[in-house]
Amino acid sequence: MEHPDGPFSRVLFNRFEWQDADEGSAQSWEMSAWLGGDLDRVWLRSEGEREGGSTHAGDFELLYGRSVSPWWDVVAGLRQEFQPGPSRTWAAVGVQGLAPYRFEVQATALFGEGGRTAASMEVEYEMLLTNRLILQPLLEIEAHGRDDRTRGIGSGLSSIEGGLRLRYEISRRFAPYLGATRERALGRTADLRRAAGADVDETRLVAGVRWWF
Repeated sequence: MEHPDGPFSRVLFNRFEWQDADEGSAQSWEMSAWLGGDLDRVWLRSEGEREGGSTHAGDFELLYGRSVSPWWDVVAGLRQEFQPGPSRTWAAVGVQGLAPYRFEVQATALFGEGGRTAASMEVEYEMLLTNRLILQPLLEIEAHGRDDRTRGIGSGLSSIEGGLRLRYEISRRFAPYLGATRERALGRTADLRRAAGADVDETRLVAGVRWWF
């Protein structure tokens, strides 16, 4: 019995949620999609946030991915950031995969115009409480190589965000969830936010759905 050669595809909205923001409500998303085979894939990744009827933060990535082990891919391509402040275009290189003890890891290094550099890492873990009830902790860290005052970002470790979401899988493809997140600006980024009168530490309640097809 032979397996088909593909190509195959999948679209995953890992987070599509409503958030209890300080000035009303906000909506955020994180999605990824891929097209290809077992070794080579084209990836689309995007995440962002809308608040008060306008996009507060948003980015889009187009990447080529190559499998280097049964659990890990190396990716490279372009990233476009639309908000906050002026748009930025980056070259992106990173890895994504499943670390020991089933931690899902996504780490990306960014290289922009004028010698700008940045890096981000996201780690997730899924705890199966029952066959359908799943608790998902999440940790995101961002760092920048230099100040970007027009976007309120300082050099060094700039922000850290933790989240905890409890979802119920009505089916394997569709799962509503509830949770909470906390984001804190650090170092120079925190200084720039304070100077602009913005919060440096924010906790939000969230409700959303996770689905894929």
